[in-house]
Amino acid sequence: MYVVAHHHFKNAETAFARGDRLIKGDGAPAGVTVLQFYPATDGSGATCLWESPTVDAVQGYVDEVLGDASTNITYGVDAENAFARQPLGIREQAPIGA
Repeated sequence: MYVVAHHHFKNAETAFARGDRLIKGDGAPAGVTVLQFYPATDGSGATCLWESPTVDAVQGYVDEVLGDASTNITYGVDAENAFARQPLGIREQAPIGA
């Protein structure tokens, strides 16, 4: 399933430093992979798209890694009604570990 995580940073510097683990998948539960990362221009937060067996797996992982530097809200994506297209001006990154 796909899961969206909205992050509201209480301490952006700490959140970005810790968030590197999320981007690399360091310590991620089995089957949990970040697919997209959209940080706010002002550094106040970010929105990410994940692939995961459950919403709770993403919620637990981001809460553990970001700790008190961020408030995180996650929800499952209704894949039947969702759509996606690679936005112009946003680079495509090779999958982690590739």
